[in-house]
Amino acid sequence: MTLRQVGTSDMMVAPLALGGNVFDFTADEKASFEVLDAFIAVGGSMIDTADVYSAWAPGHVGGESERLIGRWLKRDPAKRDRVVIATKVGFMGGLAPDTIAPACDASLERMGIDRIDLYYQHQDDQSVPLADSLGAFDQLLGAGKIRAIGLSNFTAPRVEEALAVGIANGFTLPVALQPWYNLVEREKFEGALSEVALGQGLSVFPYYSLANGFLTGKYRSKGDLDKSVRGLRNIEYLEGRGPRVLAALDAVAADTGASLATVALAWTKVQPGITAPIASATSLDQFRDLAAALTLDLTPGQIEVLDRASED
Repeated sequence: MTLRQVGTSDMMVAPLALGGNVFDFTADEKASFEVLDAFIAVGGSMIDTADVYSAWAPGHVGGESERLIGRWLKRDPAKRDRVVIATKVGFMGGLAPDTIAPACDASLERMGIDRIDLYYQHQDDQSVPLADSLGAFDQLLGAGKIRAIGLSNFTAPRVEEALAVGIANGFTLPVALQPWYNLVEREKFEGALSEVALGQGLSVFPYYSLANGFLTGKYRSKGDLDKSVRGLRNIEYLEGRGPRVLAALDAVAADTGASLATVALAWTKVQPGITAPIASATSLDQFRDLAAALTLDLTPGQIEVLDRASED
């Protein structure tokens, strides 16, 4: 397994990032700790979370995922040096400078760490000038509270504007981009956004890499949608290219002996500009399918089968 550089930073990561959106939500502490331990054991490195995870759950306020990561690190502090921690700010409360700085401090405290490795603007906040939000991030970097900057859920024009603003003001530039991207929704990244990322040397860490679990083959009919709390999100995938993509995944899975999830992630990790797809697991059984993608290399013919099935 070859590690990949995060933009122009000095960070190197494995070609799969572990999503923390399920920690202390659909995965309890025991299951989350088991998945985190297993991820490190197979050579995984980047853990992706956000301060908003999981504010949407009843009784939660946000920060639950970060707190769990903090408890995991406290149990074995030596693992801090083996992981690259990415988190985000801005989904709750926006990106005003007087919001960013205390939010960063709160994330550091929840995780019990001195520095966030990759800190994202979680979503574009057009009510705040980019010079202000990026300036606040630059100050955090100068203070040693973060190592690198990322942008999440930005359009191509806004990524270009952010980089131009950064250059004009002498700020440290973002090195990473986090878009929505998977085999059934290629248009969310491919095109203008991917061209900007490639042209500017940004590392890309796509989320929804398994399309809410659709690409695991779990949801093949409307009768399957009640299999999980996220099931109804898959209804739109049951039509159009969705069944065609599942058929192609079935064929490649049969050819390789790998699961559909493994094949889908193996396809994603070799797409132009992709540094590591993000995927989450609520159990060790689910995680094994993710981990297998680290070492599965699809043939050009297998990639072509998946490309054709997932085209418009």
